[in-house]
This record gives sequence, structure tokens and C-alpha cells, in this order.
Amino acid sequence: MEQHQHVVIILPHPDDESFGCSGTTLKFREQGIPVTYLCGTLGEMGRNMGSPPFATRESLPEIRKQELLAACKVLDMDVQMLGYRDKTLEFEDTQQVATHLKSILDELRPSLVITFYPGYAVHPDHDAMGAAAIEAVRMYPAEQRPELWAKAITHDRRDVLGEPDIMYDVEAYFEKKMKAIEAHRSQAEGMLSQFRESPQLKQLNQEAQKHLRYEEFYKWTF
Repeated sequence: MEQHQHVVIILPHPDDESFGCSGTTLKFREQGIPVTYLCGTLGEMGRNMGSPPFATRESLPEIRKQELLAACKVLDMDVQMLGYRDKTLEFEDTQQVATHLKSILDELRPSLVITFYPGYAVHPDHDAMGAAAIEAVRMYPAEQRPELWAKAITHDRRDVLGEPDIMYDVEAYFEKKMKAIEAHRSQAEGMLSQFRESPQLKQLNQEAQKHLRYEEFYKWTF
């Protein structure tokens, strides 16, 4: 893993950090490199309310906030909540969001920014947050610009974008990664209960590892 001074992750929802790059975060933290998560929204419009349901539309924002704090504690990283509204990021002015992000990056001075790859991130909020993060980094003069890694998750990503530039096998951190995911109880409990209750538990755990064990990124070229 490359040596960095400070890593900033910019994604839109609580749990994006745990599913998408928690193993990578743990690798950086093991090296003593600070990691800060800039979380765009509280995911307050999410459909999942727990399995069985324990949240309501009114209580979900605070529940997801506490879940996010718990997950970031597992991952030993700082978090800042940006206060945007869930499922509306695509309607925000990209330049305004980018300017907001840059003001925070100016304070944190990261050497690496991780975000979603616009157009290849499945969810409109993912694409919009990725586009704004990339624009924020683009604002820097080339000699001051942090490195940027973009995470693509569409099924056709390799066909269109080619092989990722970075792929980490995070098997050594898999147990902690799962604890971070489990911290997002309202969102993950239904999926995880299928693993626990299935008679093919070992097979399903292997399937979970197949999808979650490798974290891959594309290096963004400006």
C-alpha cells in the first residue's frame, strides 16, 4: 500500500464506507495513517427499517447517524456529516457541493481522496457525490492536488473501464469489516440474517467473502 499522510473518503450514505472500502481503511489505519469520512447524507430516505422493523421514517435519521458513528469507531476513523438530504444529491448544484467539499479538504489536506466513479456507481446519490468530489479535487493546482481513487460498482465496469488500477485483498480485515457492516443494523440485518439462518451457512459466508473480500479502485486522471 502506498504511503499517504491523510486519507479522506467522500461518499453519500452511512454504510457506503463499510461495504465499499472498510478493509482499505483498516489497512491505512494499521499503518497509522489518519482517515476521515465525509458522509454526504444520513440515508434518511432508505427503505430498510431493520429486520424485523425497529425504525420509523421519523426515527431513521438519528438511528442511521448512531449506526454510522458506531461503524466509524470500529474502523477507527473520523467522520464529518455534511448535512445533505438523502436521494436529492443529483439535484444539488455540483459546483456548489464541490466548493463545500474543497473548503473541508483545505482544512484536512489529504494526500488521497476516495470517492465513487460517476456513471458507474449504481445510485444517483453515488454518482452525484463522486462528481462533486472529483470537481473539488480538480480545483487544486496540479502540484497541490491529492491523488484520487474512484470506486466503480456497476456490473459492466470492467468491460467499459478496464481492470481496476488498485485491488486489495482485505481477507485479513474481514472480521472487522463485517463488524462495521453489522453496525449499520437497520440496513444490513436482513441480509446478514440470511447468512446466519441458512443451512448452507458456510457456503453463504464464502459467497459473502467473494463479494466483499476484494476492494478495487480506479486512479482518476485529470
